[in-house]
Amino acid sequence: MEKLKLTGSGSRAFGPARLYWREGAPLRISLAYRGAYGLGERFDALNQKGRRAVCEVEEKFCFQGGKTYCPAPFFWTDSGFGLYADTCESTAFDFREGEIIAELPKNCVITLFSGTPESMIAEYLSLFGSPVLPPDWAFGPWISANRWSSQADVENAVAEAERLGFPVSALVIEAWSDEATFYIWRGAKYTPKPDGAPLSLEDFDFSGSPWPDPAGMICRLHEKGIRVLLWQAPVYKALGPDEPENEQHRLDCADAVRRGLCVHNADGSPYTIPEGHWFPGSMIPDFTNPETRRVWLGKRRYLLEMGIDGFKTDGGEFIYSDDVRFFDGSTGREGKNRYARDYAEAYASVLGPEQALFSRAGFAGQHRTPLLWAGDQQSVNSEFRSALTAGLSAACSGIAFWGFDIAGFAGPLPTPDLYRRATQLACFCPVMQWHSEPDGGQFRELMPGAEGNNERSPWNMERAYALPGFAEEMRFWHELRVKLLPYLLKTARECAAENRPMLRPLVYYWPGDARAADCADEFLLGRDILVAPLLEENSASRRVYLPEGEWRDFFTGEAHVGPAELVCPCEGRLPVFARACFELKGTV
Repeated sequence: MEKLKLTGSGSRAFGPARLYWREGAPLRISLAYRGAYGLGERFDALNQKGRRAVCEVEEKFCFQGGKTYCPAPFFWTDSGFGLYADTCESTAFDFREGEIIAELPKNCVITLFSGTPESMIAEYLSLFGSPVLPPDWAFGPWISANRWSSQADVENAVAEAERLGFPVSALVIEAWSDEATFYIWRGAKYTPKPDGAPLSLEDFDFSGSPWPDPAGMICRLHEKGIRVLLWQAPVYKALGPDEPENEQHRLDCADAVRRGLCVHNADGSPYTIPEGHWFPGSMIPDFTNPETRRVWLGKRRYLLEMGIDGFKTDGGEFIYSDDVRFFDGSTGREGKNRYARDYAEAYASVLGPEQALFSRAGFAGQHRTPLLWAGDQQSVNSEFRSALTAGLSAACSGIAFWGFDIAGFAGPLPTPDLYRRATQLACFCPVMQWHSEPDGGQFRELMPGAEGNNERSPWNMERAYALPGFAEEMRFWHELRVKLLPYLLKTARECAAENRPMLRPLVYYWPGDARAADCADEFLLGRDILVAPLLEENSASRRVYLPEGEWRDFFTGEAHVGPAELVCPCEGRLPVFARACFELKGTV
């Protein structure tokens, strides 16, 4: 690992590559390589060779393509060269045959790596610190649905899971707040407080609220072994004409403007999210300002005191101008990417080791926060494929703990086939969770949701499609997830201690194996379990490449020696193999 400041003009040999740079021109890297990997969470391809990758945080609702919520100006090649650009400004990398063109800011400092994928990723992570280990409960099954807008909805969902024998480790509540302040339970009565003063639990009267006893609800869920996370968005929301007035929200906005707690324009006026984007007209908190952090997070402290186990931090992609200003003197050019990381870091700073943050957006160093999910996808097969690509790209960028919405978040219900295949994949991902958009809510104008109830729970899928036994079939994968917990927890601890991702594309271990380096649809979960997701609709079989080593079918125990290519019958399950040293007994 070596740091190099790109000033003036020069050239430098490093590992298998030679670098050329001069003032005002892109960095040229000459090297032979089959594949280039990393660059954050990428939805378009695992191997970026032949593509131009822009590292810029962007909010994109479904069909992300070349856009990403969580980029990182870090990549490595199968030939043993890696590079990290130490900048929060936008960068771009053009991966050509025999050459990589890097568009970097002036006087950029880069860090160069050489070696195996395993060693380069580990060294990159060490620049920020090792991955933060989530609590054990984060590795069990999660459930969520935006349509749960009351305490009764949540308790009914948990009761249904119990009735059907589904294990639940964590539950995310999205539609809980007043949708104005995003820190007050909807329908609660209280006396608004001016000047940024926080409310406490004792200040609220929940009688008549859809959440009549949120603290009691959380306590009862804890007694069942279920942890609770609440949804968040970093906005001082511009309320629409059809939304009710909210005095606390008005006071909070006035206080933020008066004390300069928001990101602002060059003239000192508050910056607002432009039209055409999520939360248009809203101000956003400036997390480079210590006072903003104190006030913003202080208003949410009572939630932690009542037992909340973490937050789902949505959004964070809200810097759309290079000209905005931050408290620390930086501009939108630097803040476009850094804002997402600052937002997550602010929330993470108030959480303890038994609590967790689940974030959509981030930047280089995101592994320190530590849980990431793949954002919004529609319930169609192409989006399922892109989610897998995103997870493996994130892993190649050192993001250890990642998940996606089973079978997609948005649009009409997924087909049973898609739901089945997505559940099977999620069983072998760091985070296993299903979630769905509201029934005809905020996204109805963008795409019609299912009429009535589009909840992605296994039991709702069974009812919607009149498929007796479907929920029971899905329960198998949730129960298998619980059986895998000892292996998952052991692997997670190794990831944190050794700077490794949990998901590992084949190229991670076998960069010199051309078939492994070209394989974008298989991965290892930890060291010992190889997973081949079913990416084609109604798959009867799938081709699987087994790299060098001794392998056994995870479900049957049948032995195989790699390298080998197999055609595996699917028969209702994805192909999974384990190293011969892995103990299958008691797992399946």
